[in-house]
Amino acid sequence: MVPTYATVNLTALAHNLSCITGYLSPSCKVLAVVKANAYGHGAVTIAHTLAKQGVERFAVASLDEGIELRQAGLTAPILILGALFEEQIVDLMAHRLTPVVSDGRILPALAKAVRAHPAPYQIHLKVDTGMGRLGLSMDELPAILDAQILRSPLQIEGVMTHLADADGEDSAFTERQLGAFHAMLEQVRLRGLTLPLVHVANSAAIVRFPEAHFSLVRPGIMLYGYHTLPASVRAPALKPVLSLRTTIAQLRTIPQGGTVSYNKTFVAKRPTRIAVLPIGYADGYSRQLSNRGFVLIQGTRAPIIGLVCMDMIMVDVTDLPSVQIGETVTLIGQQGTESIGADEVAGLIGTIPYEVLCGIGSRVPRFYEST
Repeated sequence: MVPTYATVNLTALAHNLSCITGYLSPSCKVLAVVKANAYGHGAVTIAHTLAKQGVERFAVASLDEGIELRQAGLTAPILILGALFEEQIVDLMAHRLTPVVSDGRILPALAKAVRAHPAPYQIHLKVDTGMGRLGLSMDELPAILDAQILRSPLQIEGVMTHLADADGEDSAFTERQLGAFHAMLEQVRLRGLTLPLVHVANSAAIVRFPEAHFSLVRPGIMLYGYHTLPASVRAPALKPVLSLRTTIAQLRTIPQGGTVSYNKTFVAKRPTRIAVLPIGYADGYSRQLSNRGFVLIQGTRAPIIGLVCMDMIMVDVTDLPSVQIGETVTLIGQQGTESIGADEVAGLIGTIPYEVLCGIGSRVPRFYEST
């Protein structure tokens, strides 16, 4: 028996992919973002499932994430979105991973390492159009494009940028970024360079900015059933992919005036029946949900009382007299007609669903189902 676990619904994943492709022209393909363990859903299974559904390219943040997918048998192109260091180049090439070059200083080391390869080694260039994070500046781009090093042994397969405010209320900043990106593409065309892959759109831009689709789009959070679009934008009918559940470990009753958990932050105003659940902030269930969050038991919301502990939380089940030890508790997901989404949890603690999902710890096993 596993008392605390996450269930990942692969049918919901397929549904979300279908929602995404519905925005795209036939010539625009999906580059699925499976970084951060596929946003907490399990990168290996998610990537293999998406590959079976026709996704041909994947993106991760780090070299280690790419190597994990290769070692798990994924043969599709894998793009490394994060920064690349010289010490990583040997492993990068050994596992046939595609780097995103966001700093021109890495190019000589890359070129030196790939000279032994019989064919040009493909890379992507990242241009900073306003994110202010990784990326080549527009000022340094011309010299890099003119460098012989990008004719052989390196070869530019793709070029990209990252949108900073695609989910913001005002579209003006995104439109400026797209304008800067088009100016960069003109620099490429003037040099006669052929770029098979051009990609800009993240999840929000897939919905809001069709002019940002180009040849690839990079969905992340939408694959997993959530979005951060403003209320003024019609959102796709996504289905959350992950449910988080645990099991009642103990029931106890404390008298009026009794306290629960560390620092006595909860004081009972009546005789209170408490269910102790074996999940805590070490599993990624935020301590900020103390005396604030809810769980579902018997299809009914039950409030978290007291401070969330490292390994346990307590909930008030006084109004659920038939509750028994061993019953299933839903922290994220649906139970009966009630549901709690990662977006609701995020709203309670002042963050975004990305952080809630990515934060679910490695000691919480993931089980996969198709329904």
